[in-house]
Amino acid sequence: MKLTSRTSRAALATLSLAFFATACGGSEGAAPQAEAPKEPVNLTYWGWTGGAQQVVDAFNASHPNIKVTFSAITGGPDGYAKISNAIKAGNAPDVAGIEYPTLPEFVSQGFLEDITAPAGATVKAKFPQGVQDRVILGGKTWAVPYDATPNLLYYRKDLFKNAGVEVPKTWDEYKAAAEKIKASDKNVRIGSWGNDDAPMLAALSWQAGAKWYGTEGDGWKVDINDAPSQKVASYWQGLVKDDLVTNLKFNGPEIAKAKADGAIASFIGASWSAGGTMTALAKDSGKWGVAPLPHWGTPATGMFGGTSYAVTKGSKHVKEAAEFATWAATSPEGVKARLSSLKAPSSSLPASPELRPIAAAAFDDKGFFGGDKVYEIAGAQVDTIVPGWVWGPVQTATNTAIQDAGLKGTLTDGLAAGQTAAEAAIKGRGLNLAK
Repeated sequence: MKLTSRTSRAALATLSLAFFATACGGSEGAAPQAEAPKEPVNLTYWGWTGGAQQVVDAFNASHPNIKVTFSAITGGPDGYAKISNAIKAGNAPDVAGIEYPTLPEFVSQGFLEDITAPAGATVKAKFPQGVQDRVILGGKTWAVPYDATPNLLYYRKDLFKNAGVEVPKTWDEYKAAAEKIKASDKNVRIGSWGNDDAPMLAALSWQAGAKWYGTEGDGWKVDINDAPSQKVASYWQGLVKDDLVTNLKFNGPEIAKAKADGAIASFIGASWSAGGTMTALAKDSGKWGVAPLPHWGTPATGMFGGTSYAVTKGSKHVKEAAEFATWAATSPEGVKARLSSLKAPSSSLPASPELRPIAAAAFDDKGFFGGDKVYEIAGAQVDTIVPGWVWGPVQTATNTAIQDAGLKGTLTDGLAAGQTAAEAAIKGRGLNLAK
């Protein structure tokens, strides 16, 4: 299974109708400038990724005609709310970090500038089709992608060895390993699951063959409560019920403590998870390993997050903002700068294949993963990303509904609530819903 597919291209080619059923306010790109500015153009950039300040510093040093000022914001819903509110108020940054699941939502609300003219050709030349599909919507380029994010399994080698288990290759093997780890030490579980983790549920449903969103005619098709997603929900709900995994909130302090205490023997994450793990669990250097994500019988994975550089609506310097975005995502210097931070190390896997060896050479885990090569393992999983997945225009409402219902009941309840909320939000936005 490849990251490219005719199916995904055909589905996304029809998004022009679904995305622009209402006036979303996208521009036709940067207006041509009569002459180069005499003074440096000042840009602002908001983001949360590790190494962001280093990227800005390197860009400024090599681009005397453009000066970028970076402001760190919180990632996730709070950060996106801040960006959205700033756009509405007319004081947004020129460039913002936008994850792939959120990008269609920003596009459909008219929050971003169309950067097809200054960046579209580069995106098509530098990135595989499956990554292009994350940022080219309705035939227009809305952002420059940075990373590819296949899910991986991070595991404690010592805890697996103590329990006498091998790294599981399938989800059946994962359950069997969970049983052995619990039997070996009553205080240790193979992993954790929190019903508040809608993004992870989406990624694992993607791996199982789900397609939460698509287009049919000129409308959006929603199928969040489909059979593959129900299979994933039932599987993890069963592990929780049988006390084979801990049931902790995804970003809560309890799960961080459980990892630090050695009470959790593994967790699921993308390559970008490696940097944060090295910082948070420095005392356990050499004990952790990295492996492909267990699958349902055939090697496969979904994508967990993934960031892009987008130019926000109303920027007075679209051309220069797109130049910064393109440089940060596609130049060797930009990649090296992003990985140069020691305080907040980045371990993101560049989506551009030609940049992966450069990133791998620049990334030094100082033996944290016991000799396992994060970039090599993550890079090998890119071709197993299941094609055909489309992110919808109301992902925030979807995630909120899944999380709220899941915390009150089960993951299956969360899927049903997500289905209802997504359909209602699409109608409420004035977009078409496929019949």
